[in-house]
Amino acid sequence: MKHSLSFSASLVALAIALSACGDKAPETAAPAAPAADPAIVTADEAMASRIKLATITKQPFGEMLRVSGRIDFDIERVARIGATVTGRVTEIRAELGQAVKPGDVLARLHSSELGTAQLAYLKSRAFSELQANNRERARQLFAADVIGRGELQKRENEYNVAEAERRAARDQLNVLGMSDGVISRLGSDGQISSFSPVVSTMRGSVVELNVSIGQVVQPAQALFTVADLSRVWAVAEVPEAQADLVAQGQTTEIEVPALGNTKFTGKLIYVGQIVNPTTRTVLVRTSLENPEGRLKPAMLASMLIASRPSDKVVVANSAVVRSEDKDMVYVETKPGTYRATEVTLGQSYNGTRVVQAGVREGDKVVVEGAFHLNNQRTGIVQE
Repeated sequence: MKHSLSFSASLVALAIALSACGDKAPETAAPAAPAADPAIVTADEAMASRIKLATITKQPFGEMLRVSGRIDFDIERVARIGATVTGRVTEIRAELGQAVKPGDVLARLHSSELGTAQLAYLKSRAFSELQANNRERARQLFAADVIGRGELQKRENEYNVAEAERRAARDQLNVLGMSDGVISRLGSDGQISSFSPVVSTMRGSVVELNVSIGQVVQPAQALFTVADLSRVWAVAEVPEAQADLVAQGQTTEIEVPALGNTKFTGKLIYVGQIVNPTTRTVLVRTSLENPEGRLKPAMLASMLIASRPSDKVVVANSAVVRSEDKDMVYVETKPGTYRATEVTLGQSYNGTRVVQAGVREGDKVVVEGAFHLNNQRTGIVQE
């Protein structure tokens, strides 16, 4: 019985002790320090001296349009040369690639048509001279009161008709390719020649030859093509949907794959006024200097056209750093403190990039020293 009371007393004492422990207030844990924002960088004094800021603004920005094209002749520097008369080719003096100048003989041909025209000229010239003598004699007789005015007028009319026929015959020889000097010599010596030269009309190179010995040719045929390739055209087709973005005078860059994508700079000299109904494109043209002859007609090319500028939010290329496969800029939050901000960028032009998202007009961003800030920030993140 005494042992039972002693055990009960021990249980009561233990319960009281446990109750006392439960009433004791728990100790309060110290609040944790806020975690540092890994996007924020504070520049020390040394780094601050290397940082330069610029305010994000809207600026005129022209997008670069890339369209396929080709190199072509400058048609103002191309001459397609043919015979001036119908005849048979007896001699070819020019070769492909040969440099020629105005007046150089490219070929010779025999033409019975030319001989007939020369004979007609000599006859009309002789008849005109005869009628000129008759008119002069009639004037003298009229002055001596031997003939009347009516007879004098008849002689003058006959001379005028003969002179008109002479001029017409001379003009026909001009049409057939004879120069005034050659025609004058023909009138002086009376030597008819049925051989007609085919001569170059411009300085350049022979780029096409479409004639052979013995061939009968017509004036409508182009026997030679002579081109001055010191200047050529680059032509391209701009899709109808983008036609409103291009205008004459805009800067272009031409890339030619055959020349290792070498870039040639020019300006649009022509923008078509109509849309090709088959391809739904508009023809554009650029003139390019080609002193070394590297650009050859029919070469494939890509034309990059700086479209007409419109106001867009842009950022300097120097402000953009690539970090963790993202484009970042550093925006000033307060003096000496900058936040790494991801941006979505568009095309690049003239040292700037279009900003599609991430920063707004009026934000101040680091344009010099962003690389150093990024190194410091990534170093903090890795620690």
